[in-house]
Amino acid sequence: MSNKPTDNKPELSETRRTFIKQSAAVWGTTLLAGFGAPSIVMAQSSKLETTKVKLGFIALSDAAPLFIAEEKGFFKKHGMTDVEVLKQSSWGTTRDNLVLGSAGNGIDGAHLLTPMAYLLTTGAITTNNIPVPMNILCRLNLDGQGISVSNEYLDLKVGTNASELKTALAAKKGGGKAVNAAMTFPGGTHDLWLRYWMASAGIDPNSSVSTIVVPPPQMVANMKVGSMDTFCVGEPWNLQLIHQKIGYTAVTTGELWNNHPEKALSLRADYVQANPNATKALLKAVMEAQIYCDDPANKDEVARVCSQRKWINAPVGDIIERIKGDFDYGTGRIESNSKHLMKYWRNQASYPFQSHDLWFLTENQRWGYLPSKLDTNALIKKVNREDMWRVAAKELGIAAKDIPTSTSRGVEKFFDGKVFDPKNPKAYLDSLAIKAMKA
Repeated sequence: MSNKPTDNKPELSETRRTFIKQSAAVWGTTLLAGFGAPSIVMAQSSKLETTKVKLGFIALSDAAPLFIAEEKGFFKKHGMTDVEVLKQSSWGTTRDNLVLGSAGNGIDGAHLLTPMAYLLTTGAITTNNIPVPMNILCRLNLDGQGISVSNEYLDLKVGTNASELKTALAAKKGGGKAVNAAMTFPGGTHDLWLRYWMASAGIDPNSSVSTIVVPPPQMVANMKVGSMDTFCVGEPWNLQLIHQKIGYTAVTTGELWNNHPEKALSLRADYVQANPNATKALLKAVMEAQIYCDDPANKDEVARVCSQRKWINAPVGDIIERIKGDFDYGTGRIESNSKHLMKYWRNQASYPFQSHDLWFLTENQRWGYLPSKLDTNALIKKVNREDMWRVAAKELGIAAKDIPTSTSRGVEKFFDGKVFDPKNPKAYLDSLAIKAMKA
């Protein structure tokens, strides 16, 4: 495994440069009109159109519902007997394989950074900005990510407030040394958490530091050789960093935004359109797995499953503590039974609130990954299949109290006092001091 940061030039250039230059003219309602409205009605027959699907995943604890659905037989229980759960080396590889689709020897869907479903659908991250319409079927988890800092700054014990880190990074940069902040994919969740945290302390992600792309499993090795000063990634890599005495956790992302949305189960829209019953069966299997993962009695087993070579390939000790909600930050700060542990099912974790997708789109507009003039509501209605989630939930016998009555979770509040009202995203954008919006 390389100890060098992943350069990932295509990801950065397509997202930040090529996209800005080439895609403005083809965005908006005219592009969306070509996606075809999602059908709420299932096929007349309940027979599965196919038993096959290829799903990608990245080695992260929040992919556990896919591992458990495979290991515990939930896919087969719902008739999906030919499910392949395939490890991807990076989010860039996941993107490329989703573009190919299984017909092109790629994949049909994936454990995915939620914003990627939209960046693919609009063509923002694809070659020549060709749209690859995607559907979000469920959210896979809430919370459970972390922002870590190198032990070079251990004396600062950086936390939610990164002001002291701002001073230290500026001094390092002023001395002619590189200052790097690593995330996993431009416009993805880790990029957005890292940017939000830095910007709240006056650290401009576009000028104060160099933002680099590193695949999750390579984060620890790269910080070990001094490739970055801070990074944002999912577990178990933040805890592994501490166990290897290389860095520490500054903040868990749930401390930035309690019960924030994170990964999604997303499929190519053409697969969903052609196989609505198979899609529903797949969704039900994953929902059952989410319930299983969230049962405290199953946490040890879930961690053992995750640790296997074919899944995360990391020691159980790097996984189990944070799955249970026990956080050792590596600075002497220890929290047991934290409310910021990863949730797979509780707190309506599985339901894909459209208001959360709107926040992800708004943040992508904030940083220039998406154009400011974009019909976000129309886009969400094409991508987000909460209608299928509701059907699947009812068929599974999910209690009515656990099925949201609205597609919006309402007003969201962040650690720095900022407020996101889904009814007025512009007011939220206007309240942010640091941004890099594009026309």
